[in-house]
Amino acid sequence: MEIREVFSRLDAAHDFSGWHWQAETSPEYVCISAILVQHTNWANVEQAIHRLRAAWAFSLATIALIGEETLAELVRPAGTPLVKARRLRALADAALEAGGIERLLALPTDELRARLLATHGIGPETADAIVLNAANRAVFQVDAYAKRIFRRLGMGPEHDAYDAWQRWFETQTAPDPETYRRQHGLIVLHGKATCRPKPICASCCLVELCETGRGTAAAG
Repeated sequence: MEIREVFSRLDAAHDFSGWHWQAETSPEYVCISAILVQHTNWANVEQAIHRLRAAWAFSLATIALIGEETLAELVRPAGTPLVKARRLRALADAALEAGGIERLLALPTDELRARLLATHGIGPETADAIVLNAANRAVFQVDAYAKRIFRRLGMGPEHDAYDAWQRWFETQTAPDPETYRRQHGLIVLHGKATCRPKPICASCCLVELCETGRGTAAAG
């Protein structure tokens, strides 16, 4: 099975135009929302963003000046408000230290990723969301949906480490930011709609390719 067949089917089944991070999405929007979306759903992120905008606080420069408790109250709809307030402040401080968000995102890819990973509350998935979608660099963002879908398809690296999965995806597909952005979005859309922890195999566009799906269909 070729990975391009998987993504071709996902592309036909899901509407990527509704994905929240597009090529034209502002870098600051990506940075802030990448923190807010940790361990929550996008509807909650949108509520938090609305509150930040209503308070004229939807920028990293402004977030750097807001007290943690005030910021926590603004982002409360996204869950774990004090944790996310501290993480937003840490990212805002990192941007200030670099001379602003534009200068931070202009750093060479390896240096940018290293700085993000050294920032409180930012792990590989969040760092790569920013590197890919805000800095427009060709790094593949791996998440639990990707691992679940491709393991069920009988595909993927030998080991489950984040770096192993990232290397695997990047050797399978073209090193292009728009390609990676689209592929990641399609993976998440499919993981939420169909390939859930308890999969809905009957309506899955990948069922003919999927070891798990074929087994489920046979059992039914």
